[in-house]
Amino acid sequence: MKELVEVIAKSLVDCPNEVQVTETTKDDATVIELKVAPSDMGKVIGKQGRIAKAIRSVVKAAASKDDKKVIVEIV
Repeated sequence: MKELVEVIAKSLVDCPNEVQVTETTKDDATVIELKVAPSDMGKVIGKQGRIAKAIRSVVKAAASKDDKKVIVEIV
């Protein structure tokens, strides 16, 4: 899942070298934290959060294949 979020984020931003993705496990869920440059934050979130919601939907669909719960946080 970490690689999926990283590929999506790097394709959206102007500074792909500043994209950082970390994956941790809490309780029964996997938490993926996405950090980008402050100037690229709007591109990752999108108008009214549409792009962020789309990223979460894609990750959720990929995780449902393995019966896992994945949470994507944009920091």
